[in-house]
Formats: sequence, C-alpha cells, structure tokens
Amino acid sequence: MLSRRSSRAVLPATVLILAGLIVCLSGCERARYSGSDSMREFSEHLDRTVPALMRRYDVPGAAIAVVRGGVPVWSAAYGYADRESRAPLTIESVFQVGSISKPVTAWGVMRLAERGVIELDAPVSRYLRMWELPASSFNLDGITVRRLLSNTAGMPLGSFGNEYAPWDDVPTLTESLSREARLTREPGAAFSYSNVGFNLLELVIEQVSGEDFSAFMTSEVLAPVGMDHASFSWSESMHPAIATGHNLSGTRVPVYVYPEKASGGLFSDVAGIARFVAAGMTAGPSDRSVVIDSSSRDLLYSPVAEIRGIFGVVSDSYGLGHFIENLPGGQRAVWHGGQGNGWMSHFHSVPETGDGIVILTNSQRSWPVMARILGDWARWSGLGTVAFARISVAVTVLWVAVVLGAVAVLAAAVYVVRGVVTGERSFDPFCARAWTVRAAGLAVALVVIGSIVWASAQPYLMVTSVFPGVTDWAAIVLLALAVPLIAAALFPRRA
Repeated sequence: MLSRRSSRAVLPATVLILAGLIVCLSGCERARYSGSDSMREFSEHLDRTVPALMRRYDVPGAAIAVVRGGVPVWSAAYGYADRESRAPLTIESVFQVGSISKPVTAWGVMRLAERGVIELDAPVSRYLRMWELPASSFNLDGITVRRLLSNTAGMPLGSFGNEYAPWDDVPTLTESLSREARLTREPGAAFSYSNVGFNLLELVIEQVSGEDFSAFMTSEVLAPVGMDHASFSWSESMHPAIATGHNLSGTRVPVYVYPEKASGGLFSDVAGIARFVAAGMTAGPSDRSVVIDSSSRDLLYSPVAEIRGIFGVVSDSYGLGHFIENLPGGQRAVWHGGQGNGWMSHFHSVPETGDGIVILTNSQRSWPVMARILGDWARWSGLGTVAFARISVAVTVLWVAVVLGAVAVLAAAVYVVRGVVTGERSFDPFCARAWTVRAAGLAVALVVIGSIVWASAQPYLMVTSVFPGVTDWAAIVLLALAVPLIAAALFPRRA
C-alpha cells in the first residue's frame, strides 16, 4: 500500500530531478558565441555548433552564407540534401526559399515604379486587364500597389497545401486569384500578412510588363543581382541540384510548385540569396551593381505598418516586402523568412553596416536552429541581439513549462491514487459531493482531449514549427493531466 510518507516523498525527489533537467536545458540555450570578431573564428564556431543543433532538432541539411562590409565573405553547407540517400548538401544545392520570394518580388515592382509604368498609390485595378477583383463590401479602390507590398491591403493569408508536382497540370494564376483574392478587412486598416496580396502583384507585373512573371524577374532582378542559379520557375536542369524537403515528422517531401510564384515560388542556392542581400546594402563597395536606385531601396526599408500579434514578437514593423526591426544600438535590420512544406529559410540584414546572414534548410523543424544561429551572428557582428533569437529563449521557457506541468500531473496522480488506495475515495460518479468542482475538472479534461485531437488533425500549426519536439511533449503532458482530472471526478472523496 502507498503510504502517506512515501507519497509525500515522491514530489520533492521529482522536483530535484526535473530541476536538473531545467538547468541543463537553460545552460544549453545560454551557450552562445562570445569569441573574436574574425570570420575564421566565427566560421569555426558555426562548424561546431550547427551540426549539433541539426542533430538536436532533427534537421537534415542547412546552408549558410555571411555578408560583411556589403560583400558575401563566407558560405558553408552542413548535413544532407537527402537524408534517405545520404546525398551530401553543398553550397550549390538549390532550395525552395518560400516567402523570401516576397522581397525579391518587391524589387521587381520597384523596377516598374521607377519607369513610371505603375504608381504605388494607384488602385491596383488600374493595371488589371481581362480579370477583375471579386466583388466585395469593402472599397476595392483602396487596394493599392503600396498596400499590397506592405501587407495592408486587407487580403487574406491564403490557403495551404496547394502543391503540385512540376509535371502536373497546375491551375492558372487567375484561377487561384479568383478563388482567394477576396478582401477580409478594409484596405489600409492594419497589417495582415498575406500571400494572396503578393500573388496579385504577380498578375500586375505580368499585365504591365507584357512578360511572363518568371522571365521578367530573371531579366530585371535575378540576373542583374548575380543570382545565376535562381529562378521562379522549376526546370529539369535544376532537379539534380534541388535538396529534398523534410516535413515536421521527418518524412521526405519531393519538389513541388505552386500555382502562384510571387509569394513563395523562388528557387535559389544560398549564394544567390546572399548576393541579393548584399545588393540591398547601403554600406559596401561603391561600384556595386545597382538594380534599383537608392530612393526605391529606402522605400523598401521604410516602416509602413506597425506589427502586432505573433509577428510582433520578432519584428517592429513592415515596409515594402520586408520586415523591419529596430536594434538596440539604433540600427535598423530588415529581414524575411520563408516556410513551406519541408523547407525553411531566412535572411537578416543591417543595410547601414553591411552585415547580413542567409540560412536555408531542407526541414520544417528549423526555427530553433535558425534562431540560435541568428543570435550568435548578431553578437559576432556587434549588433547585440535580434528579436528572432527570442525563439531560443521561448524554447527553453516551454521546456520548463512542460517539466513543471509534468510535476503537477505527477503530484495530482499521486494525490488521487493515494486517496483510492487508502479508501478516502471511492467510485461514485453520480454523487452530489463537490459536484461543481468535479464537473469543472471533467470539463477541463474533455476540452484538453478535444483540443489535442483537433490539433493532431490539422495539416499545419505554426506552433509545431516554432517549437518542434517540445510541442509533442506538451501535448503528452496535457493528455496526462486529463487522467487525474477524470479520475478525481469519477472517484470523489468520501463524506
């Protein structure tokens, strides 16, 4: 029989064991770069740290490039392009870079604005021919090019899972827009991240330029910047170089395309994105090949909309195709990330200092890895910190919460089991004793179980990407919590 003394001893022992785990986790997260500012020493730090992080979070491959003084100065690849075949990842490997497509698309729009063929504050309907925006109760004339670029046009995020094998029949851009380009709020009201808005800009570029979007972007942006192995269109010649994606469960994700390209359809190697980042610097070589003029670049980096909600944790505002962050030292960072089924990417840039970093991965479990690398890069660059590194802290906090939750579940289970074993509790689910408290506990348990079942049925939840692994344990702890709650409701204490 479980004695009162032994049941009381369980909790302190468990707390001591789990406290050690918390300290270990916290210590792992605090092990940050603090070496010299030489590229050689920082690259050696990455060579030690990145493979360990990839093993910890089960990320098959990552390619990283560093920009300093406005020039790409270093790049490296780690892990596998395909874990199943164990094909090594190289710096020539091509990735699906997801929403990094948006700032690149913004450069294409600015090229047309510089030529005077579009006006940023004109209604986008002025540039649409043979296709019309779906009717809306909101003001369609409020949808301007600038608002589309700044995610303030009132367009929805867009649906997920519209993925097609490159050789399949793919819906047209206008078919996709007719289904999804429907206002969800008044244009200009607030920031609302939208893939659909950038896909509408894709149609604008095609109809104003008279060219296919991919061809226009190649001739006007990608080629001038030097992104020689980048394209908004998949081709057979690319296929051997494309790394295989891996989703949250580690399953291989073959290459796929979307019906739209501007919001997330760019393919590139790490060097190509590094050249794009370098081309946007205000500090660096004076003979830099300029794709857009300095006034257009300043517009891209100027805040348009304050950001609240989940994006507000890692960014202060949004410009034109770029997230903007105010750094502790007074500098301004611009950045963008990308995420798709099996892929994650990120670049961070401080134009006025010429510092930048690009991280491309072939896994959807990479946010904690990227956050750690970004934090180390910011310290090495003398920037102090970047908000995206908060994800590393959040991972530790969530682990601590899971550990404390496990302690609470164990204590509750011991309490209920001890009551049953000692006869203080008996099976009497319909008795009136403490009915309100028991009903509330039972309701909480059912809500927890229902929520976990609902979450497991969803094709994608952002929280599982931000916190891979730890969210699984959090779900287990919550489900475990439901057991003593249900048991307490079914086995009330005797009068």
